[in-house]
Amino acid sequence: MEKFKNENIGINEVEAEELAGHIGEVVRLHGSIYKIRKMKSFSFVLLRTKRDVVQCVTSKDLEIPMEESCVILSAKVVEDNRSRVGYELQIETIEVLSSPQEIAPIVINQKIVDTSIENLLDFRPITLRNEKERAIFKLQEGICRAFREFLYRENFTEIHTPKIVQSGAEGGANIFKLDYFGQEAYLAQSPQFYKLMMAGVFERVFEIAPVFRAEKHDTSRHLNEYTSVDFEMGFISSFREIMEMETAMLQYTMKYLAENYEKELTLLNLTLPVIEKIPSVTFREAKVKVAEAYKRTVKDWEDFEPEEEKLLSALILQETGSEFVFVTHYPSEKRPFYAMENKDNPNETESFDLLFRGLEITTGGQRIHDYQEQVAKMQRKGMNVQLFESYLMMHKHGMPPHGGLGLGLERFTARLLGYENVRYTTLFPRDIKRLVP
Repeated sequence: MEKFKNENIGINEVEAEELAGHIGEVVRLHGSIYKIRKMKSFSFVLLRTKRDVVQCVTSKDLEIPMEESCVILSAKVVEDNRSRVGYELQIETIEVLSSPQEIAPIVINQKIVDTSIENLLDFRPITLRNEKERAIFKLQEGICRAFREFLYRENFTEIHTPKIVQSGAEGGANIFKLDYFGQEAYLAQSPQFYKLMMAGVFERVFEIAPVFRAEKHDTSRHLNEYTSVDFEMGFISSFREIMEMETAMLQYTMKYLAENYEKELTLLNLTLPVIEKIPSVTFREAKVKVAEAYKRTVKDWEDFEPEEEKLLSALILQETGSEFVFVTHYPSEKRPFYAMENKDNPNETESFDLLFRGLEITTGGQRIHDYQEQVAKMQRKGMNVQLFESYLMMHKHGMPPHGGLGLGLERFTARLLGYENVRYTTLFPRDIKRLVP
């Protein structure tokens, strides 16, 4: 696709990725002075552009502005076979657009930002300028682009649902309350009710958007605001169709990243996982499997402990070579009221989680689409059905069998990059202690 060009913007300027096509020419290039290395008779100047760090060279007679100055360089592109990129830039002039008012409190122009996670996040507007730090989020962009492209190809419609709602989709106390012009309202825990409704409109829908959980967890895996990748499918015959769709989406994503984000993969020293077929095990089988393999006593037959997720993933990797595993048929007691129950065993649901390298990254399943069945389950759970009239409207007027999932973008990115803490893969984290920057 040809790039859009505005003749009045960036006159005579080129992008960093276009430099190889301008050998022998004098070009203009804008960016920030990332690092200066002064030698005896010349200096190396590393210019940080929007995706690349470009090495330039200048004579000692040319005054170089301080690091993090925003500049426009005029430089000659000279062929150089010793260079990794096959050329070097010989600076002729430097136009300074702005200069820092003080020295940065954190050194950002090394291979990594060598500081605590607290400093990394406290000085986020600065530390994100580090080449490796920003590569994390460029790669995360690639993940979202791949998800979107795949889902569009599979005839999903992208939707945008409200983030201020009248009631929580998941129930419980972990929702943020708001004063909405005198009414009680909440920040959305998920787009759950709305994406289910829209499955009755467009059949296949998806959304990539923030969700909010008022959980007082202070762990490496929890955030109070995170990005959820949700999709919903109508006219399904089994919840396994959702698992198959997610498997295909992840396969597409790995291929997409390999083809379009080689720079970031190299910079982050990342080898992408190979996804052929993702194995599946029932919740009960998984609990027994872990207990027997590690001589553990099962303490909770209704949910997984984080340690059990890690142990199960290690077993599956050893047995199958897969870094992913689906765990299916979670107990009804631990799943929301809209989760469809297994016809042969009502104590189990037609649902699943996807574990990736020892961490749950996805929850999904088939939903109840029959009005009477949904109301009956709500009553069994002691819920006030009248409070959910707007949600039940879709059931009253006919819904196809449907199901979907929600994937945590930050968790998935963290697992992909091998980070234990999701804050490393969150631009500006929101947890129980952090509200700025």
